[in-house]
Amino acid sequence: MRGAWVGHRALYSATRGRIGLRLATPERWGMLRLLTTGCQSGQERRAILGYFEDGRDLILMFMNGWSEGATGWSLNLRAHPKATVELADGTRRPAMARFAEGEEREQLWARWGTYDQDLEGFAARRSDTPVIVLEPRAAG
Repeated sequence: MRGAWVGHRALYSATRGRIGLRLATPERWGMLRLLTTGCQSGQERRAILGYFEDGRDLILMFMNGWSEGATGWSLNLRAHPKATVELADGTRRPAMARFAEGEEREQLWARWGTYDQDLEGFAARRSDTPVIVLEPRAAG
């Protein structure tokens, strides 16, 4: 799984963003580019991630290739929740990240299940799979 995402990011870079992102639809999850601030370096970091829309919010699932452990982007969001999102239609928008909990997390998790019929099987490989909400925020 990780190798597939590495190749995906390489394709995105090689085509200067022409290939690699897609908008979410009611039938499938989309792919966005997330720009975060490195929790240790303070430098801009980028990741391409799957998402779906929940009203104005964008919902991410922290999966790390279905392996245990945290990813850099999730650690970055915990340390610096302000981020920027780039979507396939060329829009760029500032966002504020928060980790969903309780009933909200369960509802958003169930929504992910509509896009991936084997979600529970994949998730069983991890002890926990956080769901992250990217809320719109004012620029600046």
